[in-house]
Amino acid sequence: MDFVFTLGMANNKLNIKKSQYIPKERRFIMMWHETEVTKRLSLKYPIIQAGMAGGITTPELVAAVSNAGGLGMIGAGYMTPKDLESSIQKVKEWTDQPFGVNLFVPENPVVVQEEIERANQLLEPIRQKLGIEKKKEDPILNNSAFEEQIQIVIKNKIPVASFTFGIPPRNVIEQLKQNDIVVIGTATTVNEAIQNEDAGMDMIVVQGSEAGGHRGSFAESFDQAMIGTIALIPQVSDRVKIPVIAAGGIMDGRGVLASLILGAQAVQMGTAFVTCKESGAHELHKKAILNSSEEQTAITSAFSGKPARGVNNEFIRMMKNYERELPPYPIQNNLTQTIRKEAAKQGKREWMSLWCGQNPRLSQHVTAAELIHSVVDQVEKSLKSIEFQKVNSEK
Repeated sequence: MDFVFTLGMANNKLNIKKSQYIPKERRFIMMWHETEVTKRLSLKYPIIQAGMAGGITTPELVAAVSNAGGLGMIGAGYMTPKDLESSIQKVKEWTDQPFGVNLFVPENPVVVQEEIERANQLLEPIRQKLGIEKKKEDPILNNSAFEEQIQIVIKNKIPVASFTFGIPPRNVIEQLKQNDIVVIGTATTVNEAIQNEDAGMDMIVVQGSEAGGHRGSFAESFDQAMIGTIALIPQVSDRVKIPVIAAGGIMDGRGVLASLILGAQAVQMGTAFVTCKESGAHELHKKAILNSSEEQTAITSAFSGKPARGVNNEFIRMMKNYERELPPYPIQNNLTQTIRKEAAKQGKREWMSLWCGQNPRLSQHVTAAELIHSVVDQVEKSLKSIEFQKVNSEK
């Protein structure tokens, strides 16, 4: 057996310590979780919980993920500044570990009155099914909250701010970085990843087409940006210098290990955390994921005006042929808000947005800590299995 000798000083005496030599391959197995991302963000494991908006990322979930060694993320996309402040304070009460805030980059689409009228016409039968009182539904576009959200992140010294639906203005990025906040962007193509790096982002979440919820595309058309995670990660990793965070269809340790081998420095998991016990997702949403299979998800823009993947239901099927007639995000999102809320209240999943990635068979109804521990355990067992096979092949 090979040994190494290390020299050290203690009480002004030279100590010689003999220890077993650890081959480079074995060191990787022992230190797989020590990446650029974990070192920069002071994490135990390279696992980030996606900042899913709409109430899923409760303070309990965010704190539980961070306490278990990952990075919990508040999904603040739809939050008022007051609600964001409240959520941050609750997370701080339950964890002293790093966590982040995800924000939506504001969009200012052209409001076409004919599109709004057509959307209301198409949505009216659904409103009637749910007993929603007929009234004129006009979307209210308000981007003023974004700057307030940024200031709340800075004031509370949140260590990480991530962004979806584009790249924030350069002055926002610089302001965050001047306050020692790590800034993470989102990309769905190599081109979008390069744009994020050029804008000054510290890291990039690279979202494959398998991901649940909204597509993060901003520079390419929807069709052009539907690239799978396995194809996308190595191509982005080869073309940018900042750390890549893999996302899309990653539910367990096998997905984590594959992502790291492909060049990612961490993973971001969304659907896997939706079904956790601390998640704020509606119970019907959790059950829909837990009882679905890979062919039962569909991409639709009918709920929000922006393509998103979820469990297929009557709303998606009913609106499929009319998607091109609907107004863009966030106008359509505002128009369907009362439908989604009332459907959840009445327990009618056929009219709810049930966001879900392409791996629902791998979902579990466990605590966030149990999920993270099972992911880590599977990574380490997989690595040991690979090492065992290598040793046997060399005999």
